[in-house]
Amino acid sequence: MKNAAPHKIQSISELHKLFGLQKPEHPLVSVIDFELLSYKHSDIWKHFTNDFYCITLKKGGNGNFKYGQQGYDFQEGMMTFTKPGQVFSVTATNDNPVTGFMLVFKTDLIRPYPLGKSINNYGFFDYSVSEALHLSAKEDTIISSLLVQMQNELNNNIDHYSQDVIVSHLDLLLNYSNRFYNRQFLTRKAVNNDLLVQLEAILNNYFNTETALNKGLPSVQGIANEVNLSPSYLSDQLRSTTGQNTQQYIQNHLIERAKELLSTTNLSVGEIAYQLGFGYSQSFSKLFKKNTMQTPMEYRQSFN
Repeated sequence: MKNAAPHKIQSISELHKLFGLQKPEHPLVSVIDFELLSYKHSDIWKHFTNDFYCITLKKGGNGNFKYGQQGYDFQEGMMTFTKPGQVFSVTATNDNPVTGFMLVFKTDLIRPYPLGKSINNYGFFDYSVSEALHLSAKEDTIISSLLVQMQNELNNNIDHYSQDVIVSHLDLLLNYSNRFYNRQFLTRKAVNNDLLVQLEAILNNYFNTETALNKGLPSVQGIANEVNLSPSYLSDQLRSTTGQNTQQYIQNHLIERAKELLSTTNLSVGEIAYQLGFGYSQSFSKLFKKNTMQTPMEYRQSFN
């Protein structure tokens, strides 16, 4: 028997009702105190999705939170970012104290603004919960202050300028979040170095055995799965460390392996392409020239 589809929370008003809260001040956006939340009004929390963006700043834990197939411990203060359509579950809730805020907003809030187009540039909306943003005390103060200002604005009488002010605050919050994520990548050098060692071993094994021959070119999703990271987080972390996203990093490793085979073996260009996972040698030659400014044969001849 197939699993039941997740319950879809379609509006912010419905979300408030499920949490046992009063009707929201604005139909497209709300800033909710975590201390006011209750997961006991409905059993839909076991398997649900929603039709809005959600940004949380949370400290403490009062339940087991699951996002996709991964669980996460909320005992540390952190921020998470999710977009419409993602699936969640909250189980085994308790009365442990929780503080912080949940900011939810519909796409219609930002659609008339530049943020409506640029929000897709914030890759952290595709990170998993285990790749949350952990804030320093100063960063926490900045984010908390912005969320309180947004909450206060929503509690004022709604006027012609309310939406402009809210979206401006949201834009600033996302820019700060982007900055703080980059700081997190840079301050986790030991983790980044371990990741590079792990990736090097994975790609060496992929290209030095018959894996590429049997499975074709490695994919970003496949490599991300190997290191238990989301594709977006892996690319952003690599970019902060090496200046390359995951696709570029894979291609660079592939080109280095191709150079080795061209300079140390008598394999034809077609055989090398096939061994590296290409279905057509022309695709390999095109990629090689794009990265080296030489055709594979020109590169090989430079060693004669």
